[in-house]
Amino acid sequence: MPAAVNGILIVDKPAGWTSHDVVGKVRRLAGTRRVGHAGTLDPMATGVLVVLLGRATRAAEFAEAQVKGYRARIRFGITTDTLDTEGRMLSEGGERPELPEIEAALPRFRGEIEQVPPMYSAIKQNGRKLYEIARAGGEVERKARKVYITRLDCAGPLEDGDFVLDIECSKGTYIRSLCADIGAALGCGACMSALRRTYSGAFRAEDALTLAEIEERGVMSCLLPVDTLFAQRPALTLAGGRDERAVRNGSDVAAPAGAPEGEVRVYAADGEFLMLGAVREGVLHTIKSFFEV
Repeated sequence: MPAAVNGILIVDKPAGWTSHDVVGKVRRLAGTRRVGHAGTLDPMATGVLVVLLGRATRAAEFAEAQVKGYRARIRFGITTDTLDTEGRMLSEGGERPELPEIEAALPRFRGEIEQVPPMYSAIKQNGRKLYEIARAGGEVERKARKVYITRLDCAGPLEDGDFVLDIECSKGTYIRSLCADIGAALGCGACMSALRRTYSGAFRAEDALTLAEIEERGVMSCLLPVDTLFAQRPALTLAGGRDERAVRNGSDVAAPAGAPEGEVRVYAADGEFLMLGAVREGVLHTIKSFFEV
């Protein structure tokens, strides 16, 4: 019987591929249907795509919630319908700003901001994805969403006149929208000309593998264990016996002596990763189980 395929792949997504394309490729390489990803990347984007296999798919909500880092190129003086250079041009010729002007505009985009999702996005409205409506020539009103920009720095210009943005942000942030909003604030318009996700949580681009590397090495040799996702939480090992059986049945148990309050990684006596748990007032509660049933 083949070994179960459970774990995390840190993929360096190539340009021109959708996140769904990457999942399809990994399904074929791994020989399993139970594959998902955390945090969609546009086809033109490259970089860190966290792909979850087997039991690790249960961790999708936690992986998606991780802070993300991006390096984007912004092109001033141009606007498009997709908010990037792959779309249909709407305007051209706005006066391009100098770096000091750009830097003066950036503080209003740091911290908590409201952002309107682009029409060319996978968000659903009335059962239809926005990009499907946009491709059919339609447009609908979208509600602004709150996102958080931890870091936003600019450098440049590059030889072609584009500037570089280094961004750290929360889940749900659209970098294309951010570029367009910066251009609007400067009165010249702007769109995104390139994007690379440099990290997702603790997973860095320098540690990501291309699909060709994964195919050459084999999926099993590239997998990270699911508890890698929670590496920053303290570890807690149960003594076994009654407490372990109770945890496997989803019951709360008394936390071991000295256990820290808050979220913890919980392991069986033999080292098996059981769950992400939480210790509150000396009681260990289950947040999400990951053990083999």
